[in-house]
Amino acid sequence: MLEALEQLLILQDRDRQLLRVREELAQLEPQRAALRERLETARQTLEEARQRFRQLENERRQLELDVAGKQQLIERYSQQQLQTRKNEEYQALTLEINRLKEAIRQIEDRELDLMEQAEQVQKEIQSAQDALRETEARVREEENLLQQREKNLKAEGERLQAERTRLAEALDPALRQRYERLLRTRGGNVVVGIAHGVCGGCHMRLPPQVVVDCRSDQDIVTCTHCGRILYYSREMNMEVVD
Repeated sequence: MLEALEQLLILQDRDRQLLRVREELAQLEPQRAALRERLETARQTLEEARQRFRQLENERRQLELDVAGKQQLIERYSQQQLQTRKNEEYQALTLEINRLKEAIRQIEDRELDLMEQAEQVQKEIQSAQDALRETEARVREEENLLQQREKNLKAEGERLQAERTRLAEALDPALRQRYERLLRTRGGNVVVGIAHGVCGGCHMRLPPQVVVDCRSDQDIVTCTHCGRILYYSREMNMEVVD
């Protein structure tokens, strides 16, 4: 194989590795965002449970105030019963006292229900707190791994870029310019092999003479369709189809 082709293949390998490194670096921020979202979800779950508990407690306290108010009315009506001498008024106060007592019983039933709900929510709060602590620990661990991964990728990228610069500078300027132009338009698939008379880049059938020229390994040969640089190796099937 021509030395220039070997150099191009090595350069292309470095460019592909650089592309991989850049793509992996680009994926780090979405991964960090996903970690932040996991943490925020755990925090929100805990806060929602705490908010439900506060609402239950507020409702229970309001019911306690309501009961206290009705009990005061009962005491006042009881005092009025002691003072009245009219049977009708006494009976009316008795009915009102009984009504208030029934209302208090209903409120107390509601209070018991709220207390049971609050007890269940407290368990949910404890569970959410445990889940949050676990999530925080996992997120810290994964963030540290991402940070180390980023550091390693940047170091690898710097090393590859240095190699890439050295390899590119060693090429013939005209060949390097052609390669760089193809790299911009074709991505990391600039130097390709051929098999069964077909370009490994655009997969179009090549003229027989192009295949023969490539196999002769005398000069740089390009695809007549896509302009990619072609190469030959013994592992490839170089059958020329007329």
